Amino acid sequence: MTDEETTREKVRLEISWEALEDAFENNAPEVHSYLHRATGEVLRVVDGVADPTMHQRIAIDASYLRVDPVSSREQYRWMERFIATVPDGELRTRLVAAIDGKGAFRRFKDVLLTFPTDRERWFQFRTERLRSCMEAWLDSHDLEAVPRIVWTPPTPEAAAETPAEDEAVETLRRARMGIEGLRRRLRDAVDGVPSRDLDTALAFLEWLRDRSQAAASEAFDPRDEDGD
Repeated sequence: MTDEETTREKVRLEISWEALEDAFENNAPEVHSYLHRATGEVLRVVDGVADPTMHQRIAIDASYLRVDPVSSREQYRWMERFIATVPDGELRTRLVAAIDGKGAFRRFKDVLLTFPTDRERWFQFRTERLRSCMEAWLDSHDLEAVPRIVWTPPTPEAAAETPAEDEAVETLRRARMGIEGLRRRLRDAVDGVPSRDLDTALAFLEWLRDRSQAAASEAFDPRDEDGD
């Protein structure tokens, strides 16, 4: 086998890394995530919430690549490995007790709420492992993630010299920026929600996310140019 056969050229793709991270982390059975090979967009489809026609579009479009999230079993191992890094003491004792039995993930997060320094360390610990899984997955599909260009408002001087962009494209850019910021804020907020209120909070957050995505899709759809 030649070097050319063993070394495949990767496709460089602008990907919303945070959205892909969410897709790898969320393994709820009703949530399905896809990466569009051409645009780098990460699409999340929630059964019972998404437009049924969306499932049909994805099924016939080979551009969508299904994202298989990290299993609950593996994410549970991450908690075990993190606990092993915690010195003996109150926190370690409480974390060991928290991951015993059903509801381990929520109890684990609840315990860390009262230990902000260790909570941040856990986020970093988990992020590093998610990144490793994501990079391996992208590599297996001959993809290389590159930073997505974030639009920033031009200065008054630059705006005077630069022609105005198409209004639809401008709207889409603003929507994307809003969704990314909203996703991060909501994600942090969920970690602070008491267990008893989690179901209600998640339902509300899903509604907000789908509403934001719908607004972005209506703002600009490339297929409209073909008259579809």
